Amino acid sequence: MKNILLFIAITSLVASCQNKKEGEIIMITPEQVVNAVNSEKDLQLVDVRTSDEYSVSHLKNAQNICVTNDDFKEKVATLDKDEPVYVYCKKGGRSAQAALILKEMGFTKVYDLQGGIDNWETKGLETVN
Repeated sequence: MKNILLFIAITSLVASCQNKKEGEIIMITPEQVVNAVNSEKDLQLVDVRTSDEYSVSHLKNAQNICVTNDDFKEKVATLDKDEPVYVYCKKGGRSAQAALILKEMGFTKVYDLQGGIDNWETKGLETVN
């Protein structure tokens, strides 16, 4: 019985580590975002916080499209659905909401920064204001 439970646990772990299918929301670490920003030329980086929060600090080259504004869907509709979209907020709640909306709208490559800009800053990574 112990061996069966161990096998199930290992199988579940391996399955969760495999590449995600296109169209799924992928959680991504701050370090992975840095790598993506440095290597992907058509990357779309979106800060989904309020404009006040954005003005305090944000990631370099991020555009601000607040997920709680009524025009969020209208504004993100101008993004390229076939290019990667990286979203972040303060801690992860609003970016999860934004990522779901993007997926529902047909975006194929949606990445959500784990822990938001708070996690980014904890890692000592650069922000701008």
